[in-house]
Amino acid sequence: MTGVPMGAGPLHSAAGRATGISSSAQVRAVLGPTNTGKTHLAIERMLAHASGIIGFPLRLLARENYDRMVARKGAGKVALITGEEKIIPPDARWFSCTVEAMPLDRRVAFVAVDEIQLCADPDRGHIFTDRLLHARGQVETMFLGADTIRPLLRRLVPGIEIDHRPRLSQLAHTGPSKLTRLPPRSAIVAFSAAEVYAIAELIRRRRGGCAIVMGQLSPRTRNAQVALYQNKEVDYLVATDAIGMGLNMDVNHVAFASLSKFDGTRMRPLTPAEIAQVAGRAGRGLRDGTFGTTGMCRPLSEEVAEAVEEHRFDPLSRLSWRNSDLDFSSPDALLASLGRSPPRPELTAGHEASDVLALASLAASPEIRTLARSRAATRLLWEACQIPDFRKLGDDSHIRLCARIFSHVIRDGRVPPAWIEGQIAAFLRPEGTIDSLMHRLSGIRVCAYVAARPDWLRDAAHWQERTRDAENQLSDALHAQLTARFVDRRAATLIRRLDEGSADDLLSAVTAQGEVLVEGHPVGRIAGLDLMAEGIDVPDRRLLMRAARRAVRTEIPRRVHVLAHAPDSCFDIARDGRHLMWEGVNVARLRRGHDLLRPRVEVLDNPLLDNVQRERIRERLQDWLERHVRDVLAPLFAAQAAVPDDPTLRGIVHRLMEDGGVTPLHRDEARSRVLHGHLGRLGIRMGHLALFMPALMKPRCMRLRAILTCAHMETDIPELPAASVISIPHDLLPATFMDRMGWMRAGPVRIRADIAEKLVNELTRQTRHHPVPLSNALASRLSIRRDAVMAVLKGLDIHVRPTRPMPPAQFGPPAPAMLMGRLRHRPAYRATQATASREQAAAVAPTGQGRPRAPLRGGHDHADHPFAALAVLKARQS
Repeated sequence: MTGVPMGAGPLHSAAGRATGISSSAQVRAVLGPTNTGKTHLAIERMLAHASGIIGFPLRLLARENYDRMVARKGAGKVALITGEEKIIPPDARWFSCTVEAMPLDRRVAFVAVDEIQLCADPDRGHIFTDRLLHARGQVETMFLGADTIRPLLRRLVPGIEIDHRPRLSQLAHTGPSKLTRLPPRSAIVAFSAAEVYAIAELIRRRRGGCAIVMGQLSPRTRNAQVALYQNKEVDYLVATDAIGMGLNMDVNHVAFASLSKFDGTRMRPLTPAEIAQVAGRAGRGLRDGTFGTTGMCRPLSEEVAEAVEEHRFDPLSRLSWRNSDLDFSSPDALLASLGRSPPRPELTAGHEASDVLALASLAASPEIRTLARSRAATRLLWEACQIPDFRKLGDDSHIRLCARIFSHVIRDGRVPPAWIEGQIAAFLRPEGTIDSLMHRLSGIRVCAYVAARPDWLRDAAHWQERTRDAENQLSDALHAQLTARFVDRRAATLIRRLDEGSADDLLSAVTAQGEVLVEGHPVGRIAGLDLMAEGIDVPDRRLLMRAARRAVRTEIPRRVHVLAHAPDSCFDIARDGRHLMWEGVNVARLRRGHDLLRPRVEVLDNPLLDNVQRERIRERLQDWLERHVRDVLAPLFAAQAAVPDDPTLRGIVHRLMEDGGVTPLHRDEARSRVLHGHLGRLGIRMGHLALFMPALMKPRCMRLRAILTCAHMETDIPELPAASVISIPHDLLPATFMDRMGWMRAGPVRIRADIAEKLVNELTRQTRHHPVPLSNALASRLSIRRDAVMAVLKGLDIHVRPTRPMPPAQFGPPAPAMLMGRLRHRPAYRATQATASREQAAAVAPTGQGRPRAPLRGGHDHADHPFAALAVLKARQS
């Protein structure tokens, strides 16, 4: 805030002499670090005089100390004056104000200014410097602040008496700490609203909640938030550096979440004195305090930490200054007087304030220059430009607002009631987010500033009450939003109980819905047979879980009984294929058993179960699993039951059960047509590479077979190909696993056994009497590349004669690739080369007429196959 309301203008030296200040009036400075009792001393001194004015750097402080003074002297004797709020009883003698709003045209016995070191602030410092140079009480004047301003006080205020007051308690540096490990009664300091919200959200999740203090809050919201903290409903406070300006709270530790701030122009590091100003909020009265850093903030250097502990800082060398002896003859003259150079080397021009920027912009407007032709009009223009820009929208809306106020007052004598009512109504919407409510509060503060000017509004008292009521409504809504978002009262109470002692005396229970309560706060739920923690995540979670498990132990026997008598529909195998579930929660895992179809069930580790309960659960789950396997793989068990007396068939079915439904084909089995028929009636197909049951190739059966296979192999179950997939790369999944699943190797790919068998039979029928051209549709049918077709068919023992060009003397297209038929006597699983040679020789035994049997069509009669050539040669020699 840079503006000075009408009737509260700066008091230059000539005006100071006109107030009748005696030459014996005492001017004192009380300097020292925080927690020295300076403000308390000043208020006591003021109330001991017949009248007085004290200026504070924040509206929050002015309001807080106004309430203290009212408690001492009564509401009829104490006034509150800030830019937005004026409570001035007719008989008021003591005034609590913001520094900008101090009514220095009043003659009072005592004048005080708090935080006088803010004279060096580049934005607001010129106001404090003006009060330092010109504001005086008739009997006593007191300036309160840090020791850093001592040398400049001696030079700028001759004859000033300076008292040093030591800190009442010690301040110690404790180094960095994690946010979740900060001790109770800590204040975490950040320098942006976004950072404050992020930290507050983390504190709510981990420690139950926190209060929020920011400079943008209204006094009502701030007081309500501080009450949460002071009443110990929460143990943490997240704030901006606004807490460094005299806000007294029960803080034991101050933790900096950042050591830099945006000063309106740039990001800059905090000075050691600024760090000390905020850190000094820790420890009040005779109680010591600590400070440090937290979160992602870098640790304080040893030099800075030592300086803060010992209150040693570089003295201020310059104070901000702006001329207060203004020329109102014209807007240009006013701007020139505002830009006058400082009269002393100890003074320097600060940042260009928003009121000067607004004046420069409006002075360039022809319409405004036409209206501002007199001294009174120019003064009014300057007062309109001093309306604080609380909203800080970053556009020219504030300048337009200043122009509108000036135009209404200069033309109509007053601001129209309809306009101010429209402004208030636009902002008075108590619903919305925290940010929107804070924005509306800023707009109401502007309206309150305008309403506080009786020379700008008719019935100003009405509008002051109207804006105060609007601010209160928005403040209450904002407090409710902050509390709802950042405070969990029950969690905070629970965490405090945990911090104070053990979990033995905590009340815990389990609801009918399985929710676990500790001290009435939900901390988890019973899922299956275990306690699943939910909700707050506290550092000492062990104690909380101990209290919760005490309640759960009484519930576990009932749940074990329910599980043991639950219907089969309550159980299932988890998606990972390794666990068994009860009511959707994992309760056991599958282990390798004596055979593939009977894996062993192992109950998951659970400290809530004893051995008897664990065995009871295991027996129930084992019983369900065996029935589930028999139900899903029913065709396999039906085949086993159908061959009790046939050793050959019983052996084959036994192999199928050992291998999970797919087993290699032996040579003697492949040659037996009788066996082929018997197996077909059992639902078992004798393929050219393996024996398998087509019924077990369905998705549900494949899934269970994969689970049983992986449990037996003690490996994780891979992702199975979808039911619609025809072929996959041969190395996509482990070979042993895919063989057992019935995905047969065919050159560069694997094809499911039932699909491969169907294809081989179809091609064999087509080539029974003569070769046929290779169809181009095979590639899309098998979902493979066209150039891989011949390699895949070769892997399926289908002989393909490649494309042949025409002889040189003939013309025409090349002969197409031809399907020659199946390599009938190629073994499914090759033996050694010697065994293969003997089989090839046997394939050329003489016929009944003494002629050698012709090589089988499509057989190994290629010149590049030595065993085939040798067999033909022997046959001819015989």
